Amino acid sequence: MIGESEFIAATDRALAAVGQALDAALVTSEADIDWSLNDGILEIDCGSAGKLIVNRHVPNREIWVAARSGGFHFGRRGGRWLDTRSGEELAAALAALLRLQSGLAIELPALAAPD
Repeated sequence: MIGESEFIAATDRALAAVGQALDAALVTSEADIDWSLNDGILEIDCGSAGKLIVNRHVPNREIWVAARSGGFHFGRRGGRWLDTRSGEELAAALAALLRLQSGLAIELPALAAPD
C-alpha cells in the first residue's frame, strides 16, 4: 500500500493540474465558474448549476468526486486514477462532468497515480 505522504503529494499534483486546466479553459470561455483548492479539496463553483467537489480520501487512498449527477470514487490502478465502478479515467470523467454541469469544455492532462 502507498504511504500517506506519497498519496497526499500525488493527489496535490493531480488537483493542481486540474486547477491549471480550469484556468486555461476559462481564458477562452464565458462560463461562470470559480474554483478554489484548499487542503486537498478542489471546489468548482458552477454558479446556478451548483458545485463540483474533488477531494482526496486518505483512508481509502482514493480521489472522490461529488457532482450534481452523483458521486464517484477513483482508485489507483496501473499508474492511473480509475473510477472504481466504471473504470473511466479521472481526467475524462471530470471533463465530462464539467461539460454536463457547466457547459465548460476543458482539456485535462493525464493525471498520474502512484502504484
